[in-house]
Amino acid sequence: MSKNFQLDIVTPTRTVYTGEVQSFTAPGVMGSFQVLFNHAPLLSSIGVGEVKLTEVDGNKLHFATSGGFVEVKTNKVILLAESAERADEIDVDRAEKSKLRAEERLTKKEKSTDIERAQIALTRSLNRLKLASKK
Repeated sequence: MSKNFQLDIVTPTRTVYTGEVQSFTAPGVMGSFQVLFNHAPLLSSIGVGEVKLTEVDGNKLHFATSGGFVEVKTNKVILLAESAERADEIDVDRAEKSKLRAEERLTKKEKSTDIERAQIALTRSLNRLKLASKK
C-alpha cells in the first residue's frame, strides 16, 4: 500500500510543484511542521523559510517561501504561498542585490523608510541566499 500523498504548491503567478510525495515540511509561524501520509486535517499559516519535500523516488527538493497557508485534508496538501522558488532556481545575483538594498534602507534610517518592510525584505533575501547554497 502506498504511503504517499498529493502535494500542490501554488503562488499567485504559477503552480510551483504538483505531484505525489512521501513527506512535506513547512516553516509554520509557530515552528516547522512535517506532514506524512494520513496526517490529521490541518490549516496553518507559514512564514519566511524553507519548504522541504521528499518525492516518491526519494528525491529531496527545497523551496524558499515567504509566507502563505497550508491545508492538509485527506492525504492532499495544498500550500498557497506568497512566493516559492526551488533552491536550484533562485537567482543569486538578484537575491544579493535585494539584500544590499534592504541593508542600506535599514542603516540609513530615514524617516520615510518603512523599517518593517525593509526587515522583511532582508529576511526574505537571506532565506533565498541560504537555500541557493543548497543547490
